[in-house]
Amino acid sequence: LLEMVKAIREQGTTIILVEQSVNLALTVAETAYFMEKGEIRFHGPTAELLERPDVLRSVFLEGAAASSVTPSTPNGERRPAPALGDGAGAGGPRLEVRDVSKRFGGISAIDRVSFDVAPAEIVGFIGPNGAGKTTLFDVICGFLPGDGGTITLASPGGPVELHRRSAQARARLGLGRSFQDCRLFPALTVQETIAVALETHVKVRDPLAAALHFPTVAASERAVDRQVDELVDLMGLAAFRDKFVHELSTGSRRIVDLACVLAHRPSVLLLDEPSSGIAQREAEALGPLLQSIRDQLGASLLVIEHDVTLLSSIADRMIALDLGEIVAVGSPAEVVNDPAVVASYLGVSETAIERSGPQGALLVPPRPD
Repeated sequence: LLEMVKAIREQGTTIILVEQSVNLALTVAETAYFMEKGEIRFHGPTAELLERPDVLRSVFLEGAAASSVTPSTPNGERRPAPALGDGAGAGGPRLEVRDVSKRFGGISAIDRVSFDVAPAEIVGFIGPNGAGKTTLFDVICGFLPGDGGTITLASPGGPVELHRRSAQARARLGLGRSFQDCRLFPALTVQETIAVALETHVKVRDPLAAALHFPTVAASERAVDRQVDELVDLMGLAAFRDKFVHELSTGSRRIVDLACVLAHRPSVLLLDEPSSGIAQREAEALGPLLQSIRDQLGASLLVIEHDVTLLSSIADRMIALDLGEIVAVGSPAEVVNDPAVVASYLGVSETAIERSGPQGALLVPPRPD
């Protein structure tokens, strides 16, 4: 692909390239812009940026490492991170993933991925585009069939193996999932949207009873209304209760989408880039909100996030993926400074390394065998 891009440029076409691999981008680019949260942070000729490895690292990783803190409890005390080995808590892991793989033709999207998640633990997943993060979540949730391995979810009746269960069956067992694109009913209000998500909690479903206004129907509706109120309060949506979904900003819609997922009362919640497309102020409020969900509901959270600074501030533990494999596991500070993680973000193309020269050696640490 790199050679094809060069050929197009040589034919006289101007190219604007968006690329997460810094070295690959700088191999073909003459001018580079670094953007973060809608703002241009750094700008200059490629040659100058190649002489500034500190700038490149700060944009991608070092800012996160500097701001990462040990997550705290609601009363402000430091919350100790769980053991980094397998994520198992005192009562055993909430979710166990063992040797899970997924292939698309001859391409291995995820390859024998294994990890545990403890009760009420927040685990962050990072990695460049194409690392396999979303595919992994799709396999865990049942939206894609896995090609191997086992997935086990803790339940009140004991561990349940999810391999042959459908996505909706896994949701009923307590596995919640949000997507990068929140698709809600635009013509419903926020209150109505959350009420629809509470459909599984409706106790009286007989349409004849509803038509005749039986007292049991009214009691069932009042119970749903109470749960809607609880979710509105938890998610801070009181000001938007009667607004239509199509009137909301992207950030507010994401919060409503999250409230709908919480309506199922999941014990394990998978969030795919919750800060994607939202404003800086909304992103800053997202971290405390996710911690509040964990603390109040006791749910375990698995979070894919490109905003490494945000993720480092809330995660108990972080897992880095590259090319479908786990390359690092540990505390946020350990993972974002791991040489394999830095290499996965900055790129290890031989052409890029030769192009970068001595400076490239600073940008691309050797990948461990």
